[in-house]
This record gives sequence, structure tokens and C-alpha cells, in this order.
Amino acid sequence: MSLPFPISIGRRHAAVDGGRLVWGRLAGAPSGSGGLAIRLPVVGTHLRLRRKGRSDSGRRINNPPQVSHLPHKWTRILIGAAVIAVFAGAQDFSEIKFDKVAQGYGFTEGPAWSKEGYLIFSDLPGDRLLKWTPGDPVEVFRTDAHGPSGNAFDSEGRLYTCETRARRVTRTDKKGKIEVLAEKWEGKRFNAPNHVVAGKNGNVYFTDPAFGAQQDHRELDFYGVYHIPPKGPMVLVAKPAGRPNGIALSPNGRTLYVSNSDERNVRAYDVDKNGETSGERVLISKIEGVPGGITVDEKGNLYVTAKGIAVYSAEGKPIHVIEMHDVMSSCAFGEADGKSLIITARGVVYRARMDGKVEP
Repeated sequence: MSLPFPISIGRRHAAVDGGRLVWGRLAGAPSGSGGLAIRLPVVGTHLRLRRKGRSDSGRRINNPPQVSHLPHKWTRILIGAAVIAVFAGAQDFSEIKFDKVAQGYGFTEGPAWSKEGYLIFSDLPGDRLLKWTPGDPVEVFRTDAHGPSGNAFDSEGRLYTCETRARRVTRTDKKGKIEVLAEKWEGKRFNAPNHVVAGKNGNVYFTDPAFGAQQDHRELDFYGVYHIPPKGPMVLVAKPAGRPNGIALSPNGRTLYVSNSDERNVRAYDVDKNGETSGERVLISKIEGVPGGITVDEKGNLYVTAKGIAVYSAEGKPIHVIEMHDVMSSCAFGEADGKSLIITARGVVYRARMDGKVEP
């Protein structure tokens, strides 16, 4: 059996060739990592493991799986199913290429890609929203933006912005009209809304922590995660002990993710067809660094800005760490094919191409 394509399994890189499963370490993965967490039954040949670049003799498995007596056609089916299952959730992080799309700012935040073909991000000290279209210089989208932080677009192309100084969440339509969606909970002003996500069905969720001087002006005695439904009153999703920060939805909109900067974790919530949440649980814990903004790729993998960008599966299993020297605030996928990871990092905005291609 020969499979000409590579398979990424966790932090390791594998290829099946001539009945052998070959593996090696992906860029950025720790040396000395353990063996593969998968066993494939092989009939008519033995399974050999070798480190990439070492002798072809490899290591013979002395105790093959007990299913080796299965008919050869079932063996092929099992091997194919295992390969497909692994390959479907894989991402080749060895091909990432970075370039700078904007620089020279005090602190950038809230990257959000519009389906109209441009990026919006926040220049927090400059109190501006900025716009970048590939091939063009950065331009000012809005001034006097009330301390903008997180941004998001909905399926109708409307822009949602967390305004930390005005302590509210606004929505801007395609004609530029600004509408205040949320600014108080039970008569008290929010702490400082930080990140926001808009679902395909019109449900909007945002985090309300308080960092630095924001702590001095609080009217609420808790940090919150909120849900703004298309119709009806706003709902308080959670009151975490630590400060919630980044927020994202799974590709199918059925899971809500929230990072917590104090607890160094990511919580997950089930989302029903009406946008209501339940089943709160800690999905990822003991994150290295302070978790900030988060995003999800088309395969459901979760990207957490912390010390580097930590990548996890939808089940919360670590996949990879994209190492960066800059302190990052947030990230989001964008461009026409959705394969550019846009990263805000202090005064710089980076574009990381997952396929290694960087277009002007």
C-alpha cells in the first residue's frame, strides 16, 4: 500500500509508503516527543516505524494488533478510514510564511475580515478603526472610535465593535450608520467590552472584562460573557471568576469558545438553534502565557493568542504552537480563500499564509 501524501498527527508529521508509516517532528514541535497515537492493521506486510531521515530498516512491531487476521479488503478499508480521519483535521504548519501588512502603531487589536475583501483592525491608542485592502496602503476607516478593541462582521456585512472607553457594543451598517446594541446590564454600564463574535444566524456574543484603569470605573461587580439575540432581551451567558477575553464560534455555530486571561484557559458552551448556551466546561487549561483573542479555522481547530499562537483541536487537544517574538492581542482568518491568519501584535499587523504563499 502506498499513500503519496503526508499526514499530520498532533505535533508529528507522518507518511505511509510501501507499508511503512514514516514520521518526523513538525517545525516548532518539541524534540523527544512520543510515538504515534494510532495503530493500523496491515495484512501481507509488517508495519515499520522510522524517524524521518534515518535508516530505512526502522523498527519492527513485535506485537501487531490482534485484528491482523481480517480479510485484506477490510484492512484496506480500516487503513483508509484511519488516514482520512487523521488527514481531515490536519494542518501543515511547516509551510507558514509571514509578512507585515501594517506597522508603526501603538497597540493594535480586533482583526476582522469583510467578505467585501478588506481587513478592519483597531488602533487603540490612536482611537481609530483602520482598513487594509490587499495591494493598497492602510487607510482610516473611522476616527473618534471610543477606544475600539474587538471587531467582527456578520453574514450581512455589518461591523460589530467593542468600544472600551464608551463601554458599549456598536453595529455599523454598510452605509456607515452606527447603532448602539448594548451598553448596560440591569441599569449598570458595562466594564469594558473587549471581543465580539457574530454568528451566521444573527446571534452576537461578547466578553466584558476590565483591564488596567478600566477597573477603577466599574459599576458591575463581576466580569461577564453576554449574548445579544436577533430578537428579545440580551442574556448573561456567564459570570467567570477571571476575566474573559477572546471569543469565537465553531464553524457550524454549535459551540461557543471563550478564553480567560486570569484562569489561563478556554471554556466551551453548547449553542442551540436559538443561540442559547448551556453545558459550560473547561475545554483547554494551563495555557502558557496570557490567553487573548481566539479564532477558529474551517476545520474547527482553535487558535489562541498567548505565548505564541497555540493551536488546539475542537476537542481541546494540542496540535501546534506558532512561535512569535511579538506580544499578540488577537487573530482572525481572512482573504478570499480564508487561508490567511491575520495577527495583531502590539504596533504590527502580520499576515501568515498557511500554504506558504504570500501575495502582494
